[in-house]
Amino acid sequence: MEIKSAEFIISNTDVARCPQDNRLEYAFIGRSNVGKSSLINMLTNRKGLAMTSSMPGKTVLINHFLINKEWYLVDLPGYGYAQRGKAGRENIRRIIDSYVLEREALTCLFVLIDSRHEPQKIDLEFMEWLGENGIPFALVFTKTDKLSRSKCVENINRYKEELLKTWEELPPVFETSSEKKLGRTEILDYIESINKSLRN
Repeated sequence: MEIKSAEFIISNTDVARCPQDNRLEYAFIGRSNVGKSSLINMLTNRKGLAMTSSMPGKTVLINHFLINKEWYLVDLPGYGYAQRGKAGRENIRRIIDSYVLEREALTCLFVLIDSRHEPQKIDLEFMEWLGENGIPFALVFTKTDKLSRSKCVENINRYKEELLKTWEELPPVFETSSEKKLGRTEILDYIESINKSLRN
């Protein structure tokens, strides 16, 4: 897929105020500081489309971007940012829950995982919750250029092993590097294949 246009449409905290034009939506979520904004900018080839920050927990809204006038890329708040405080975390959880569970246009949720770390309880629990609620998702391992190839493969395999303890089959898995544009073609082709299958 070639991205010809990417435009910001709306930010909000209320799923009822999301666009109502029935376009398919592909949402991106992950723990704070996982590299979500950098990945979105890399995928769309637009440097400042999603706001990147060295401060974790920057995204606190549901952000809709219209791609090629055809489908939405949705930037969701990051989960698990401890320094936000209990009330702040609860608010973010409410925003995430309402979007993921209520948004009929959600076609696939891309769950971002920092490839530098071993399996994290918060990520595994989040994926378990998605499975229990029948939410289609794919795994996106970020920052794969920040560690050796062997260590990267080892960490990804450990996640797969953890998931296979409770899952019969694994979701699609993508390896990415925003700096090296790794994984861009694979993710966009995956989105395009779903768009085509649902249009037919």
